[in-house]
Amino acid sequence: MKLLLFSDIHCNETYCRDLVRRSTAVDVIVGAGDFCLMRKGLQETMTMLRPIQTPMVLVPGNSESLEELAAACRDWPNVHVLHGNSVELSGRLFFGVGGGIPVTPFGSWSYDFSEEDALELLAPCPPGAILVTHSPPLGYVDISSGGRHFGSRAVHQTIMDKSPWLNVCGHIHESAGASHRLGETIIVNAGPKGLLWEIPAP
Repeated sequence: MKLLLFSDIHCNETYCRDLVRRSTAVDVIVGAGDFCLMRKGLQETMTMLRPIQTPMVLVPGNSESLEELAAACRDWPNVHVLHGNSVELSGRLFFGVGGGIPVTPFGSWSYDFSEEDALELLAPCPPGAILVTHSPPLGYVDISSGGRHFGSRAVHQTIMDKSPWLNVCGHIHESAGASHRLGETIIVNAGPKGLLWEIPAP
């Protein structure tokens, strides 16, 4: 199965057009949140991505809420917006949880969750699924420009408990494009440029 992974495009037209162009060469597209910027421009971004006909799995970032993302993708049958739930595509289970985890310092516009709330949202993740989160696990592909780790303990714990096949994330821009292994799981901070990733058929 060929995947196109991305995150944090923040209304960028160049990134959107490139994702549309590359979409026909893959089986599933995975977007790990932050499609707009501080709750603005989401509809414009989704309009730019509308030509994509490949199945897409999306989770909200901290720049848009679940409700806003679901509304922007209404009447788009090949898009699956996940937040505490899963979908099966091409024989693989995809499970997603969006938002900033833990709560960010950005204020009321940011769509955030505490580690405790995130653990509840992540609890139904099926073992061996492809886990899509906006926030990376603490200590992995989560290093800021100042050298600090800003990932999530809840995502880290879920990976240890459920051993997902792959964890696609974003959120920490400075770690975009980085990948790492935690136990049996490969973690990828997808970034806005988009990464091609191939996994075995189930």
